[in-house]
Amino acid sequence: MKEELLFKSINGNGKAGLNGNGHSHEKINGFETIGESHIGTSADTPLRADAFEKSDDEKIAVIEDKFRDIMEIIGLDLTDDSLQGTPHRVAKMFVKEIFYGLNPANKPKISVFDNKFKYNEMLLERDINMNSFCEHHFLPIVGKAHVAYIANGEVIGLSKINRIVDYFARRPQVQERLTVQIANELKKVLKTDDVAVLIDAKHMCVSCRGIGDESSTTVTAEYGGRFKDKSVRDEFLKYIGL
Repeated sequence: MKEELLFKSINGNGKAGLNGNGHSHEKINGFETIGESHIGTSADTPLRADAFEKSDDEKIAVIEDKFRDIMEIIGLDLTDDSLQGTPHRVAKMFVKEIFYGLNPANKPKISVFDNKFKYNEMLLERDINMNSFCEHHFLPIVGKAHVAYIANGEVIGLSKINRIVDYFARRPQVQERLTVQIANELKKVLKTDDVAVLIDAKHMCVSCRGIGDESSTTVTAEYGGRFKDKSVRDEFLKYIGL
């Protein structure tokens, strides 16, 4: 949907007013609606064509400067011993830690093995720690991922499932997209559609701002192949306690 059409449909009148930053009021309202509704606009993580032209060190240096500006604008005294190093720490955290999954160079190397045991039933790894970040507010999404597959001649090391979950989680995300990305990667690696992924997570953008709901969680699921069959899906859900 084109941006202008989206904002006209949100506001109804299509009139353009400007705020102090040169953005139309409709555009600001559109941003707010997308963020509050947790709308995802792409099945793939939206990345610029030049996303990896800068090295990690170059990105850290630029982000450090920009974040220092933010801290100063909100009134913090960066001569304070506790705050002096914060811009660098945040920049390093963004690039090397919480958003490392943006860079394809960091994608885990996954090996598969022949299913020599001829195990033909469901393999489930449940309660995988999942830490991601809402792309609308850059606040944490914290929860558990449950991943299952039925082997089609090849199997994957258990820890590699955790690594796949973490890689796709460590970027600005929408939970629905994250769920699909994990499932699609496992289908590709295992050469089977018989994959199920379910994520149950708490969104800090819901609990610590906006509505301030501390108790709700969000559940998303992606089922492929034999998991679309109700009996197989019910078995999966029984194992994870849902």
